[in-house]
Amino acid sequence: MSPFNTPAPLDGTPAGKVPAALAEPVQKVSARWVTGLVLVNVGINAAFFGPINVFIGQQAISIDAPSKEAILSLVTACGAAVSLVANPLFGALSDRTTSRFGRRAPWVLAGAVLATAALLAMSFSAAVSLMVLFWCLVQLGANAAYAAITAAVPDRVPLIQRGGVGGLAAMGQTLGILAGAVFGAVVSGNFLVGYWLCAGALLLSVLPYLFHRDDPPLPAGAAGRFRMGRFLRGFWISPRRHQDFAWAWLTRFLVNVGNQLTIVYLLFFLRDVIGHEDPATGVLVLTGIYAVMVMITAVLAGPWSDRVGRRKPFVIGSSATIAMAGAIMAFFPVWPGALAGAAVLGIGFGAYLAVDFALLTQVLPFAASRGKDMGVINVANSLPQVVAPALALLAVTYGGGYRTLFLTAAAIGLLGAVFVVKIKGVD
Repeated sequence: MSPFNTPAPLDGTPAGKVPAALAEPVQKVSARWVTGLVLVNVGINAAFFGPINVFIGQQAISIDAPSKEAILSLVTACGAAVSLVANPLFGALSDRTTSRFGRRAPWVLAGAVLATAALLAMSFSAAVSLMVLFWCLVQLGANAAYAAITAAVPDRVPLIQRGGVGGLAAMGQTLGILAGAVFGAVVSGNFLVGYWLCAGALLLSVLPYLFHRDDPPLPAGAAGRFRMGRFLRGFWISPRRHQDFAWAWLTRFLVNVGNQLTIVYLLFFLRDVIGHEDPATGVLVLTGIYAVMVMITAVLAGPWSDRVGRRKPFVIGSSATIAMAGAIMAFFPVWPGALAGAAVLGIGFGAYLAVDFALLTQVLPFAASRGKDMGVINVANSLPQVVAPALALLAVTYGGGYRTLFLTAAAIGLLGAVFVVKIKGVD
């Protein structure tokens, strides 16, 4: 079966009366639209990963250095728990939005404003409880924006272009991660300024998309009457009825757990195991290598999968490559080993981000609920942020240290590669 012949059903929309907002896209999107999409991804990921990789850890050290691992795990896990609810919720709300500015743009703007304000407030937090509160608000706002911008891709991008657009979106995500690491190195331990830089990057990044959004509005009656029971039941997507969707969700969850386990304690790994004299700069170097590899493989693998009309071989190979990075970090806990691990992780994750994203858009159950369904998929990105810190804390504290942590990451990533073969509706 060709992956380019499977548009999602419209879930009861009468034939011949499909609004433009719900129609399967056939016209290629412009370079200007793609640029806006990429920049939003840059800003959101800078807001996520600057704090996760550097600033929350530095803030934890300033509050209680002996408990830094536990504080980092608590803050990131609570924020990720919020994102589990926020992403599908705001995706579903955007599906029903009938603003004249479109379905997705209002949520991109509102989410970015909330997350920006919360980052600024977090910079002044001197207690763990305040760190938790404001990081949860960051996650709430950023996930509202992320749910909307993610749903914009199946809304606007035709199947024959999704691998390429997915690769460019992955490049934007990587540039955002790199920006967060650059901020960490530039501010030299001043996490307050680091949070401000992340906030500014997020707010500025959404403006080009908002000015050139090309977001068709949904007619007022097209969403149907709102019923709370039906709205809540809609978040359950039966794995029996939609098996490809279920397997795609599971594989993404496993691969993201493996990836998160590899990076969650990177700052502490460089400081406590490798003995790097400037761990924040070390994170920047590793992130830079990782970023270059991600961007190269993402922009190559995405369009390549479009041309050959296949997704699964790319996803399987990239998942196995991600697992290999964990093994390298486990058996070579020295600076050259960390450099090699970062390069291999970037090679695998770049191809994975580009092609798996395109694959996911092809297994969505209904066109009328793309935002909600992509939000449910995005739970597979957020849930690992809850699971991975807990697993990492157990591995480092009770399970034998960082070697156990990285080997666990490799094993879980390999499971993700294995389960991709269960997806039947996409080649």
